[in-house]
Amino acid sequence: MRKLAFCFCLASLCSLTALAQTRGQVSKTFLQGKHITHTHPNPSAFKVKGNIPAPHGFPAGVDTLTNFTGHFTAQGIYPISNTAGVAHNVWEYSMVGNPPEQGGTTAINAPVIPVTIDMRNPDGSPAFVTTTTQNCPTCTPAQLGQNIRLLSSPDPFTSLFMNGPQFQNAEYSSSPVPTQITDAVQRAEFGNRARQNWHTLLSAHLQPAQTMVLTQTAAPAPPAYLFSLNGDGTCCAFVLVSDPVFSSQLFPPSTPDLTTVMGAAEVEGEITTKDISTFLFPNTYLFENNDPNQCCVLGFHSFDLEQGIPSNGNLQRFYVMNYASWTSPGLFDDPATCAPDNCFEDVTAVSHELAETFNDPFVGFDGIHNITPFWQNAAGQCQDIMEVGDVIEDLTNPTVPITINGFTYHPQTEALLPWFEFQGNSSALHNAYSYPNETVLTALSAPQPLNCGQ
Repeated sequence: MRKLAFCFCLASLCSLTALAQTRGQVSKTFLQGKHITHTHPNPSAFKVKGNIPAPHGFPAGVDTLTNFTGHFTAQGIYPISNTAGVAHNVWEYSMVGNPPEQGGTTAINAPVIPVTIDMRNPDGSPAFVTTTTQNCPTCTPAQLGQNIRLLSSPDPFTSLFMNGPQFQNAEYSSSPVPTQITDAVQRAEFGNRARQNWHTLLSAHLQPAQTMVLTQTAAPAPPAYLFSLNGDGTCCAFVLVSDPVFSSQLFPPSTPDLTTVMGAAEVEGEITTKDISTFLFPNTYLFENNDPNQCCVLGFHSFDLEQGIPSNGNLQRFYVMNYASWTSPGLFDDPATCAPDNCFEDVTAVSHELAETFNDPFVGFDGIHNITPFWQNAAGQCQDIMEVGDVIEDLTNPTVPITINGFTYHPQTEALLPWFEFQGNSSALHNAYSYPNETVLTALSAPQPLNCGQ
């Protein structure tokens, strides 16, 4: 996905914040039942650093992770502007790893950087909130009147996150041996083209934690962040952040420096251009265009583009990354009533982002690789890029239960390459269009005009 997003009512926001003692506080039930949508992060929107080579035969001219290229033939429309397109029938893609016909295991270094959210007042001082019966209706008498520092840490979720199916092995029909879910999806989409011993695996390890400082705006400006307390009055059930504020604190503005989360990780050598880096946030979601009505982004994948340095032959550097939030049960779904394959929680976001990173590591940035014929899913979502999670995210039963060490995770089912190729008879495993749940996508998108006629 580029981003997962939900919508909510501004009137509710106004009534809730009127009760809050601290600007931006909302109810813990604020997110329940919100509908998933998406947006695209564009790497060049964060910063422009000279000419970017068209990556025919990646990685020529670029210092980045191992990837292979391919192409397919399908009739479609290639957009040349927002209102015009041309007929096109040969489509190229780049994917993480080595070609399926080559076989063997490609290990990708996968650092995980936990990020704490440090919320500040408009004057930059540490933000606090006092628990009351209004902002913490489930607090006990002993928990009321506490002065709570607004610091949201990923520590309670880090161990479960590292032990999830995105990094640990489980049984899948696409692999003769237990493997990681993203590898299982990639193996499924190439079907018999893949040699039996072909794997692309993530070698995950925790790196030192980083802190993202968020400074609240003063009214009447839109809030920089919103938050909700846990049921016991501690911080925080979730934090909502303005997308521009979040991006400015995540990506370095020019060259890597210590003022941003990703810049510090680059400077300190915690991540490299050969990695898929994950920035783990604790129930931290985004709203877009400075408008809380356009909430909530739960993750995105992208890359940080940096100029070359003498030690790498002055090749431009692409640091491939994903921001993904752990999602606690009950924020978007009711754990007591959601079906096992329809619970949006725990690692749903990161599994979505990693699958899309494998299939579209450079987010179609060159206008060539991973651009596809326009497609539309059954829920009406329209795109022209190979974002395998976006196809599924707003359909029925988007997740699958995977139990590891006694904990049941909910990674997302993903669309497979033949679906984007408009193959009438899918060449993927079992002739499927989706995996691990092969029943989510049972038919192709109808051929679509420019922007699906929207």
